[in-house]
Amino acid sequence: MTIRDDLARSFHDTRSFKWDPIQQFTLASGQKSPFYVDCRSLMAHPGSRRLVGQLAYEALAGVPIDCLGGLEIGAISIATTISDYCYGATPRRNWRTFVVRKQAKDHGLGKLIEGAVCSGDRALIVDDVLTSGGSLLKAIAAARQAGLLVSQALVIVDRKEQDGRARVEQEGVSLISLLTIDDLTRQQVGTP
Repeated sequence: MTIRDDLARSFHDTRSFKWDPIQQFTLASGQKSPFYVDCRSLMAHPGSRRLVGQLAYEALAGVPIDCLGGLEIGAISIATTISDYCYGATPRRNWRTFVVRKQAKDHGLGKLIEGAVCSGDRALIVDDVLTSGGSLLKAIAAARQAGLLVSQALVIVDRKEQDGRARVEQEGVSLISLLTIDDLTRQQVGTP
């Protein structure tokens, strides 16, 4: 049993994955899909967060970054989980976090990005689920506009729909997915 298998099982144990090819689910894009992947529910469980942190630590070995973050609200728990896990691991990785607002504040400093970042930092953009890539692309554009160098992104699950991976990679960003929809459907039917 691998950590990937444990994380896929955790989606089922926490009821964070649904598969209904008949009724289907409406996605944020308005399109229908037989899969519903709820990473916010998954990330509410400490055991699941630990698995995400472990897998990300392994997947990011040798990736040169200074900070990580993504669009509010979903990316906050993911970035924090990865940063905390990597800080406590050996060898230690001291990665700061940030969040990209959906729109700049209309008060204070009017920032679009909040957190500990500086122009020129190498940033990893994180998101929960990749479908069309829209959320990742918004976060990538905002981070680059703020002077961050973005060449890497990480998602918990790649749904392998709507050409999301290709759209992100067209922006010169390498994409790491901890799981794919295949890992979740394999768990659903009980095959290794």
